Amino acid sequence: MASEREQRRQAYVEKTRSEVASLVERGVRMGGNAFSPVLLAKGELTPEEAAGAEPFSGPDGAALKASLKALGYAPEDWETLVAVDAAGAPLAPDLMRLAVATLDPATLICCDETATQAVRDAYAEELSGLEDLNEALLPAGMVAHVCGMRFLNLGGFAAALGDPRQKQIMWARLKQVPPLVEPY
Repeated sequence: MASEREQRRQAYVEKTRSEVASLVERGVRMGGNAFSPVLLAKGELTPEEAAGAEPFSGPDGAALKASLKALGYAPEDWETLVAVDAAGAPLAPDLMRLAVATLDPATLICCDETATQAVRDAYAEELSGLEDLNEALLPAGMVAHVCGMRFLNLGGFAAALGDPRQKQIMWARLKQVPPLVEPY
């Protein structure tokens, strides 16, 4: 007989599985571990990704996963979200917000301007309530704290991979969102 704790855990897993399936039915593309602290969002897809390949399966994904590992995240501590639909249009703000809420990350990393704009649209009210206007605009490289999450706009991660100087800038930006530790 399963313990009460195990029953609650299984109920939580089933609830999340159902919510993710509902989002997939609505055209949202996600991948990785749905219980991860880091959500990587992108909207500027490679031709392979646009044709259905796994998001972040190219050099950008390899570089991001290596960077997260170097920061101290476990290899399974990431999930992905495509911020555009099958036609390439940004997800509707309510759908983007629902996807982020369902995945419930501690840190949301927007890898390009398309994903950042989708997050701006989805969290416009909360962003407009921030005291620092610059932070509210989610500029590249600045961490914003919204709804209990850290938002980071990398500002063109995939495009930066071909330039050593830009790669250093991306690494400096990523170092702003190390793993959060549990309070003791």
